[in-house]
Amino acid sequence: MFQENTSANCLNIISSTEDGAFQKKGHSARILSPEEAERLAKDQVLVSEFKQLKLEKEAQKNWDLFYKRNSTNFFKDRHWTTREFQELKACREKNALYSTERCKVFQCDLTKDDLLENIPANSVDVVMLIFVLSAIHPDKMHLVLKNIYKVLKPGKCVLFRDYGLYDHAMLRFKSGSKLGENFYVRQDGTRSYFFTEEFLSQLFKAEGYEQVVNEYVQRETVNRKEDLRVPRVFLQSKFQKPFSKT
Repeated sequence: MFQENTSANCLNIISSTEDGAFQKKGHSARILSPEEAERLAKDQVLVSEFKQLKLEKEAQKNWDLFYKRNSTNFFKDRHWTTREFQELKACREKNALYSTERCKVFQCDLTKDDLLENIPANSVDVVMLIFVLSAIHPDKMHLVLKNIYKVLKPGKCVLFRDYGLYDHAMLRFKSGSKLGENFYVRQDGTRSYFFTEEFLSQLFKAEGYEQVVNEYVQRETVNRKEDLRVPRVFLQSKFQKPFSKT
C-alpha cells in the first residue's frame, strides 16, 4: 500500500487486491481515455418521455424478473463488506442479542412505504445502502434518505456503496440507453445511476445527514480465464445522523 498525492487537498490510497489487481481510494474521479470521452460526448440522445414513464411504472416488475433470472448465478459472497465496513463485523460479533429469531423481514418500496410502520423511530444502529440507490430514479432518491432518517438512531450511520461515475458498466451502454445525466437503462428494463462524489454529498446533506467518508474506489476486476482486466469505479461512503442539538 502507498499514498499518492494528486493535489494539496487530495490524497489517494493505492493498494493491491488479493488477485494482484490494484485498488485506489480517493476523491479523484476516473480519467477517461480520449476514445471514451469522445464516445460519451456523442451519446446525447435520451430515451423518449413515453418510454421513461413506462420504465418507471414497471420498475418493480423489471427488477423482480431480474432476480428471478439471476437467483443462482449472479450473487456471490465477495467478503468485502466486513473488510470495508467494520461496523458490520462489530454489530454481528459483539451484539449478544443478535439472533435470527429476532430479525424482522419485510418488503417495502423505500420511496413511498413508511418505514415507521415496521420499525420504531430512532431505533436502527446501521443501515446498508449497497447497490440500492442506483436503481431508483434520481428524482426519488431523497425520499429514500428521508425515510431512513426517521428510523436511524442519532449518531449512527448509513453505509453506502454503489456505481461511480465512469464505471466500466456505464461505458458499455450503447446509444439509445441514456435516460438522463449519468442515468441509463439496461436491455432488461432495469435502470442504473452512476454517482459523483458531489451529487451524493449534496443528496445526503439536504436530508440532514453529516458526511463521515465519501470517496471513489477504483479497482480492476480480473477475469483470469479470458485474461481480461476491467476498470471498475464505485463510490463508498458513510453518512451519519447527527445527535439532537440541545
